Amino acid sequence: MARPPDRERRQALLDAIVEEVAVRGIGDRSLRDVAAAVGTSHRMLLHHFGSRDELLLAIVDQVERRQMALMGELPDDPADAIAAMWTGLTRPELRPFERLFFECYARGVQGEQPFARMLPAAVYSWLENDAARMVDPATMRLGLAVARGLLLDLVATDDQEGVDAAAAAFVELVRRTGV
Repeated sequence: MARPPDRERRQALLDAIVEEVAVRGIGDRSLRDVAAAVGTSHRMLLHHFGSRDELLLAIVDQVERRQMALMGELPDDPADAIAAMWTGLTRPELRPFERLFFECYARGVQGEQPFARMLPAAVYSWLENDAARMVDPATMRLGLAVARGLLLDLVATDDQEGVDAAAAAFVELVRRTGV
């Protein structure tokens, strides 16, 4: 009889994998390669995550949770909060996670499982976050859409200057309208 996954060990592995992916990306890396890089076996990764696809979703979820946790530290002014969030989201070490997020998102939009089940949470977890409740849901959704659209632009073009200018224009729009 198989032993159930140990939640603490799973979390420790996930933390190590997130750090590994931040440095070397995940791309087409095999479970064996990722496992070796974090000092475990591919069988242990399968035990804790079920499949490579489930591991990818766990990585995306972990990074999203970390980013949401930072929302409580943002300035109270909406425009300043957006500017600070944008600066945080565009750190170069997050680029592998952004690519992974969009890969998983695109696979989910095509109906591919297990990725399709992540789609509602990819939006609603941000809208239902405690810090987000200070902003009306439509404005939060708009901000999320703008940020994700600009991040997609960034991973596609690597045009940091261009997306930063667009983000600054959005911040200025929010500042002028008081949204």
